Amino acid sequence: MQRLLLAVIITLNSSLHIFSQAPIKPSASEIYESIKKLNFLGSVLYVAAHPDDENTRLISYMSNQLKARTAYLSLTRGDGGQNLIGPEIRELLGVIRTQELLTARQIDGGEQRFTRANDFGYSKHPDETLEIWNKEEVLSDVVLAIRQFQPDIIINRFDHRSPGSTHGHHTSSAMLSVEAFDISNDKSKYAKQLNNASVWQPKRLFFNTSWWFYGSQEKFDNADKSNLLEFDTGVFYPSNGLSNTEIAALSRSQHKSQGFGNTGTRGQQMEYIELIKGDMPNDVSNLFEGIDTSWNRVIGGEAIGEILNQVEHNFDFKNPSGSVSKLLEAYKLIQNLEDTHWRTYKTEEIKNIIYACAGLYLEAASIVSQATSGETVKLNIETINRSSIPTTLETIECNNTLISKQIKLTKNIGFEFHEVLNIDSNQQPTTPYWLSEKGSLGMYHVSDENLIGEPETPRVFNVTFYLNIKNTPINYTKSIIYKTNDPVKGEVYKPFEIIPEASVKISEKVIIFENSNSKDIPVIVRAGKDNLEGIVSLRYPEGWQVFPEKQDINIVNKGEEQTLIFSVKPPNNQNEGLLIPVANIQGKTYSKELIEIDYEHIPYQTVLLPSESKIVRLDIQKKGEFIGYIEGAGDVVPESLEQIGYQVSRITPDNISPEALSKFDAIVVGIRAYNTLETLKFKQQILFDYVSNGGNMIVQYNTSHQLKVDDLAPYKLELSRDRVTDEYAKVTFLEPNHPILNSPNKITLQDFDGWTQERGLYFPDSWGKEFDPILSMHDKGESAKKGSLLVAKYGKGYYIYTGLSFFREFPEGVAGAYRLFANMLSIGKENTPTKTSSTH
Repeated sequence: MQRLLLAVIITLNSSLHIFSQAPIKPSASEIYESIKKLNFLGSVLYVAAHPDDENTRLISYMSNQLKARTAYLSLTRGDGGQNLIGPEIRELLGVIRTQELLTARQIDGGEQRFTRANDFGYSKHPDETLEIWNKEEVLSDVVLAIRQFQPDIIINRFDHRSPGSTHGHHTSSAMLSVEAFDISNDKSKYAKQLNNASVWQPKRLFFNTSWWFYGSQEKFDNADKSNLLEFDTGVFYPSNGLSNTEIAALSRSQHKSQGFGNTGTRGQQMEYIELIKGDMPNDVSNLFEGIDTSWNRVIGGEAIGEILNQVEHNFDFKNPSGSVSKLLEAYKLIQNLEDTHWRTYKTEEIKNIIYACAGLYLEAASIVSQATSGETVKLNIETINRSSIPTTLETIECNNTLISKQIKLTKNIGFEFHEVLNIDSNQQPTTPYWLSEKGSLGMYHVSDENLIGEPETPRVFNVTFYLNIKNTPINYTKSIIYKTNDPVKGEVYKPFEIIPEASVKISEKVIIFENSNSKDIPVIVRAGKDNLEGIVSLRYPEGWQVFPEKQDINIVNKGEEQTLIFSVKPPNNQNEGLLIPVANIQGKTYSKELIEIDYEHIPYQTVLLPSESKIVRLDIQKKGEFIGYIEGAGDVVPESLEQIGYQVSRITPDNISPEALSKFDAIVVGIRAYNTLETLKFKQQILFDYVSNGGNMIVQYNTSHQLKVDDLAPYKLELSRDRVTDEYAKVTFLEPNHPILNSPNKITLQDFDGWTQERGLYFPDSWGKEFDPILSMHDKGESAKKGSLLVAKYGKGYYIYTGLSFFREFPEGVAGAYRLFANMLSIGKENTPTKTSSTH
């Protein structure tokens, strides 16, 4: 049902990114709505920090009700969050959330832009944020977005006047927007941008406020609203049978990696925006008052407006092709406009409308989904005109070569033919452009300035169809796609991707050596072409040994993999470094891993990242061996524990019973399990009984919001929003003699070196006297936070609650995090023999 609704509400004038999805085939009512939008020359830019920050109700309202060109500028791609749908984190999560935003914009009618800022994790103050981000570079990107998009109205999601009261990224996004508003029209600021953009001064800047920013609904109701505009965004659209808020809910529900499924609502929904800069409209119901949003806005536009008003007034829902003649008249006039901004945008808009009204269908499909540089690929070309409008396919352009066709497209008679795509031998593989070069903690590095702000890497391979429609030359460029028939799903579209002829990977990104014994490390080589031959070797740090030095590759078929086993021996003492596989194919070296991201709700993605694994010779001891793991919102803690020799069994809530738990030395509850697993509330007493009978129970961080259980612990324990975001924050031992800091590993302050992104999050701030707080830490200028690690004896066993970010530290191979977690698992087991089983 949701897929049907998506098809209904996508409009032609949206920013369409459909490389992996079936082409849009709009209905007559959708065409009509796009014609109305064609007649509106006004734009709105919504600004915030992350995927999910955007107000989809307001974006949809601006796009679908006001008919304004609307875009969301998200300063980051959301790399620093958690992933509720799979194992991808950091850069790969950013790729997922980028596509979730693009899918959301297809639904609500907006467009999408970004800056180069990297979501490095939670920040408490914009001073920290802007230092890590590189303020000047991010500000330049915001200015560039304004100059390129040329918004009349800017709306900030957050308040620039409240530093320190919320996420530093949030406040920073508003502060940068306010500053950019003032300088985007200044030729002396970021003058180099003016080679590809023009200075621009938006008319008004607003803050999208609500009762939440006032502290309560009552305070908001009593506040002075003379500087606010209000909109009822709950309007109903009869043309598609949905209210604006239902569309907004569908859009927000695309943020699946964050668990933001949203139920659509109906009826009045008020939204408020506060004027920050510019003049207040006299008519508070007219956001664009004083801005000419008709075709009269541009020199030469009056005649265009007259024609298009006729098209809108006389549109025949039963025969949209009846509008083509007038649309072609307007199209030709648009080509003569001096205003390059509106000429460019409205040209594409009207071309799409002509395409839809004429019932045209043009497609270029590769017979394979992936190819390599230097390869030749067969293309299937499909063309059809499903109207009576005289149309001729005169020429197509492929491989930068014009190929004459001179095919008269007779009504509803399809023409199919074949062409060949020759891929240049120097063609680079397909990958997100912002990941092509190594960046910093806070910034992505993008050498090609033309790509800055783009939501994704532009498609390299296209076919352009040059048509003559009623004696009017007009062309359409279609990205080459791949499509196949799935026995269950039917017709399935995927992007056409360029991959390297060889890619290499080590599946484990962190490999822990708990002693000086060698480990067999599998290296997987994937062939991007048939008959791949070469050699593979490993780069490794000094003091380590690898056998053999190199091995041969021989893979017959494209897409197949060959696994080679190398024996890696660590040094005797604690040590760490990188293990990098390298394939040499006919003199060319390949050291990148091809990662495929394939989820139902977003386009299929291929990502190339440097293939490297952190290898750690760890000085670690442990007690116990068998661990039960209750998975929560997704992390790699189970795999990490297996790395140091534990045998880990995943447990679902339905399988929790006294008998099932009795075989485990410890039970570990995954991050946010008590926020995501409803049925855990029925199993809590069984878990507490397990502890009472001598087991260890370790609960990792949860949030107080949407907690599924009444009693998180067998004693009083109250969660807060306390967190320590500085990964270098000083750690103080409150109970230096406590067993958890001394056995079986002696924990020192050095074990907190090398932590990444943060110390921890959502610490309890109130607990029963039965708990021993072990650690104290705090961010600069804050009071001590003592709830990061709490230990309580309960019966014969131990209950441990921790907000320390082990789920982030384990994937980075932080030695101290492993040693401390081993102590948590081992507490109370002094009489249990230490296990030395091999890695599983």
